[in-house]
Amino acid sequence: MANVKFTKRDLLTRGVAEIIEEESFNKRLKSGKKLRIKFGIDPTGPNIHLGHTVPLWKLRQFQDLGHKIVLVIGDFTATIGDPSGRSEERKVLSVKEVKENKKRYVEQVGKILDIKKIEILHNSEWHKKEGLEAMLQLARTATVQQLTERADFTERIAKKSGISAIELLYPLLQAYDSVRVRADVEVGGIDQKFNLLMGRQVQKRYGQKEQDIFMLLLLKGTDGVKKMSKSMDNYIALLDEPGEMFGKTMTITDGEIVEYFECVTPLPLDELEKIKKEKITGKRARDLKLQLAELVVSVYWGKNEAKKARDNFLKVFREQKNPKDISEIEAGKNSSVVDVLVKAGFASSKTEARRLVDQGGVYLDDIKIGDYAKKIPLKRSILRVGRRKIIKVVVK
Repeated sequence: MANVKFTKRDLLTRGVAEIIEEESFNKRLKSGKKLRIKFGIDPTGPNIHLGHTVPLWKLRQFQDLGHKIVLVIGDFTATIGDPSGRSEERKVLSVKEVKENKKRYVEQVGKILDIKKIEILHNSEWHKKEGLEAMLQLARTATVQQLTERADFTERIAKKSGISAIELLYPLLQAYDSVRVRADVEVGGIDQKFNLLMGRQVQKRYGQKEQDIFMLLLLKGTDGVKKMSKSMDNYIALLDEPGEMFGKTMTITDGEIVEYFECVTPLPLDELEKIKKEKITGKRARDLKLQLAELVVSVYWGKNEAKKARDNFLKVFREQKNPKDISEIEAGKNSSVVDVLVKAGFASSKTEARRLVDQGGVYLDDIKIGDYAKKIPLKRSILRVGRRKIIKVVVK
């Protein structure tokens, strides 16, 4: 578990997109009551990435302030699948898959949270046992019109794509979890707003005080454009080896450095606020990425492995030693970055090469390239696209 102690200021500011209801939450906080903080996860995969850790760090802040974290494992809802942001129904998982995924997930969560102090519940405990009568009672807490108002459903209806009845019920099932655990607060990403608000509505219908909601920023992936996602191949996994984790972190865009420090690291708030005031470009951006990458790796692999990863990265990418591990390509004296991207096979055409530059994923000697016409210097250089496409360029 990360060795850090968060404060109330961290809780109220880091990574927060919106709090509902803020006045109610502040009253709860001032009351001195030990709050029950709900976080629900559907173990639909065995591995998690840095994007998944944004709410985990918020839970850690609550935990450091003495509140009770209630982790609801959606072993029942995982067999249905959360339709949030999806253009089609999620693949149904077997009970065996869910069980194995849950085990791996909890192990990784322990890198951030004190597992011994967490209350871990499974929503199959109530969803499977209560039967049809309870399901019908739950279904009366919302209208079909409400359930189809969510943006992803609206888009699918417009495209005449199918929406199964079970998908409509998913938000109600998740909301009912809040009733069963008597949640004071629920934490989730801003893309979960519909589901989180449904929790408040269902709690009210069952005679409970509505939970307050902490909605958090969505971490962009290594492409700096899309939300971090395995399907977009722009993610940094917690189980990545130290060197790979370090290298992937070094590929994030300069514009995401502050948000990564804020949302997925234990960097002290005072240091974070100083960085926010800086102009982050050029050498300063590189230095901050090195600090960020070392901090991220140290959380999951320890300080010694993080230092090794940093040293190896600098050896290969900055000092350009160990060239036998990197393929080499020759370029003419007037070759541009775009020319070399095509020649190396990193882009199928100059148009695609320009698009890669526009997306901010092209680096020459660890400096992001923003100019199509940028010439390759008269020396050995390392050209990189994303985290895996790397080549040594020799100008003849």
